[in-house]
Amino acid sequence: MAESKRSEWNSNIAFIMAMIGSAVGLGNIWRFPNVLYSNGGGSFMIPYIISIFLLGISFVLVEYAVGYKFKSSLIKVLYSIKTKLEPVAWFIALIVFLITTYYICVVGWDLIYVFLSFTKAWGSNPDLFFSNNVLQASDSISGMFTIVPMVFLSVLALWAIGWYIVQKDLNEGIGKVSKILLPLLCVIVVVIVVFSLTLPGASIGYTQIFTPDWSALTNLNVWLAAFGQIVFSLSLGMSIALTYASYLPDGSKLTDNALIVAFSNSGFEVFNSIGIFSILGFMALSTGIPFNELVTEGTGLAFVVFPQVFNIMGPWATIIAPLFFLCILFAGITSVMALLEVICYSISEKFNYSRRKSATIVCIVGFCISILFTTAYGSTFLGIFDAFLNNFALLFAVLLECIIFGWIYKFDDLIDTLNENSGIKVGKTWKLVIKVILPICIFGLWVQGVLNTIASADYISQIVMVCLSIVLILIPAIFTILPAKNPDFYKKVSR
Repeated sequence: MAESKRSEWNSNIAFIMAMIGSAVGLGNIWRFPNVLYSNGGGSFMIPYIISIFLLGISFVLVEYAVGYKFKSSLIKVLYSIKTKLEPVAWFIALIVFLITTYYICVVGWDLIYVFLSFTKAWGSNPDLFFSNNVLQASDSISGMFTIVPMVFLSVLALWAIGWYIVQKDLNEGIGKVSKILLPLLCVIVVVIVVFSLTLPGASIGYTQIFTPDWSALTNLNVWLAAFGQIVFSLSLGMSIALTYASYLPDGSKLTDNALIVAFSNSGFEVFNSIGIFSILGFMALSTGIPFNELVTEGTGLAFVVFPQVFNIMGPWATIIAPLFFLCILFAGITSVMALLEVICYSISEKFNYSRRKSATIVCIVGFCISILFTTAYGSTFLGIFDAFLNNFALLFAVLLECIIFGWIYKFDDLIDTLNENSGIKVGKTWKLVIKVILPICIFGLWVQGVLNTIASADYISQIVMVCLSIVLILIPAIFTILPAKNPDFYKKVSR
């Protein structure tokens, strides 16, 4: 029997901390502010809140119920529901693994900036510094044969950290690290937000959150943006919630926990945005640059705009800058732990490997793939991987899970599982959401993502995406065909 299968959270707080840590990631810090600003400001909160209930909490409850009921990895769960669904499970697990390989590289960039921030080593032109000095980016595909040493070492360090945490006992590794990093992360965010509110021009920024554009509510794209933010923010479809819930002891209050995690994650996003917008308001006032030109997302916000802010902030920047990049680092590490656990648990359960062995194999293979993103052409590869895996593959995986758990599996059993110990009950409304409303919303997001990905793809992007498509077909097929070394794997879990 796989060692990880016998694992169990030693307290409900450990589970909640780990779940919140998995949800709070880079998307909360640098994606949400831009999505909020670009989609009606304060009025965006209406579709955002609706999407939390309609999409976020609803789907998280599915993963909680399935993981808790089956006490197994996604691979064993889908195999138990229907034998022919095992390739689908490996397909989903592989998507999560591939996302991890480039996500950890972005966290690696941030690790570099943690050290740079103490001396503001990015100089007077952070944009040029990030591109030329940190990434050493090249527009030529020949750049894939040039390793960028600083990025390579930071990525290696983070894979080593990820391995060290995941290979340990569940509570000694993920549980303990979550209990340490999540409170630290929250303290850092509070310090940054409180400080940002004292800056001149802060009101220019934070009023954007409370200034609604009501006309945006009639725009379908705004609603799709809200649904998309929840998908990426809560890591829906990645089976993280399913995996973590499988370690819960009997008697756990699943619905109550889901609400705590969802609202904690969303509260973090909104609270963090107040700080981000306040700092950008200070930048707008100090430089005369229009606020809308400062609001961006991703690496542009973290590694270009904010270093520019720190350059004009004065002595306080020597404190706030390291805290800001530490905030991103801690959020990244807690997410990486969760992403790794999904694939490690799946491999452990089928092939009867210990946590250490499965974590070692996964991290070595993952690091080898990540080397691709540590090259001079790595940032381009990273963009292609991100566009394809998030906009196409991951949303398709969420759609598949909705169909499987909503239509193929006996859905009423999940309702009974959720209501058994929870103070908050679910019923026919939730069933309607999962079986009908949610698949329609996800399908709309998926179509939009596919069209956007195809429209923006150049020749090299098309080649990489074709290669990724082949990998996502072949690897799951191979892992399905490989015989299980765990004799209990072929014994279907009671449904």
